[in-house]
Amino acid sequence: MATEETGTMTKAATVKRTDTAAGQEKQAPTRAWATRLITVGIVLAALNLRPAITSLGALLEEVRDGLGMSGTLAGLLTSVPPLCFAVFGVMAPRFARRFGPSAVVCVGMVAIAAGLVIRPFVGGTAGFLAATALALMGIAVSNVLMPVIVKRWFPDRVGSMTGLYSMALALGTSLAAALTVPVTDALGGRWQTGLAVWAVLAVVAVVPWIPLVRDRGTASAAPEHVSATVRQEDAGLRITHSRTAWALAVFFGLQATAAYITMGWMPQIFRDAGVPAGEAGVLLAVTMAMGVPLAFVIPRVAIRLPNQGPVVMVLGACGLTGYAGLYLAPAGGAWAWALLLGISNCAFPLALTMVGMRAKSSVGVAKLSAFAQSTGYLISIPGPLLVGVLYQHSGGWGLPIALMAGLMVPQIVVGTLAGRNRTVEEEVAAKAAKA
Repeated sequence: MATEETGTMTKAATVKRTDTAAGQEKQAPTRAWATRLITVGIVLAALNLRPAITSLGALLEEVRDGLGMSGTLAGLLTSVPPLCFAVFGVMAPRFARRFGPSAVVCVGMVAIAAGLVIRPFVGGTAGFLAATALALMGIAVSNVLMPVIVKRWFPDRVGSMTGLYSMALALGTSLAAALTVPVTDALGGRWQTGLAVWAVLAVVAVVPWIPLVRDRGTASAAPEHVSATVRQEDAGLRITHSRTAWALAVFFGLQATAAYITMGWMPQIFRDAGVPAGEAGVLLAVTMAMGVPLAFVIPRVAIRLPNQGPVVMVLGACGLTGYAGLYLAPAGGAWAWALLLGISNCAFPLALTMVGMRAKSSVGVAKLSAFAQSTGYLISIPGPLLVGVLYQHSGGWGLPIALMAGLMVPQIVVGTLAGRNRTVEEEVAAKAAKA
């Protein structure tokens, strides 16, 4: 009897193990398929996170003339992106908790496509601004959720995947800046067509996210729902109680300030120094193009270091050297300064990498990403405007360049603090224990 029972139990256990193995074999292709699909989705989404901005910059004069914008209103238009990133980025974690990160990114790509299609043809400045804000809303939520999705799907490859989408983001930025004018000319010379054509890339980016939202197997492989434990963790994580979160937010804001100043004013600095307009544009393209290879390399280096402070210092030193060159010999060493500032601007992928490293859970990454990016973009708003004011009132570039170099010093300091080997959850828990 005992033997029969033992045999029955053994048979049942064997059947159970077989069923489990079969289930694992069934889930493995689903998981592999979903991983490949989400990799494609991340790359396509990243390609769409800047063309709405840089394509407008390339045709800003034509847009101003076409819509009858004043110079002040056009200047305000250049400040809209960081403002929208700050306002809408705060909402991303809440949307992700309710609908899932994949669904939110999918809707974000739809919003980008819709905004890019609508804004050139809606008619009037108010409609143009509203459609631009719609596209920027999609960019803002996707900006915040990219580190969350990488942390969830690739916890053991945060550096390489952050590098991949940072590289794609830099590539999309450079392509839109370089190709918008030639594409506009090739399509008949109408600025409306030149702006709307970038919606095609956004429509393509929607496609891989659709099955990730609808497929239940994918959802079970990387659950989009939030358990009671995660909700409890989320409720208890007061991100503003973390010094690392504040340091990372300020670091993000200062590097964004440097990037917007570079994109907005560097060609004018070179032109005022006697560099031909065409060459000044090429120098800016070189600066932006540096982000393509380095955006892939820097996160992979940073993830291997327990402390990212040394990387922050190297990038900061390149920035300080570049600004010194712009002050002392802007035309004579123009190519060297463009390269150095291009390296310095790669603090952006470093900041994204640190967002993924400074939190333990997906919930922590979501809250840290939203806080650092929203606060950081708010910090970055006055920088380009202040440079313009100093340039106008001083009649030269001495004071603006001194401001740029001066801001690099606190960027190095807070970046070093943000790079320390600790997490926001540990800091919040330690502060709560003391209280």
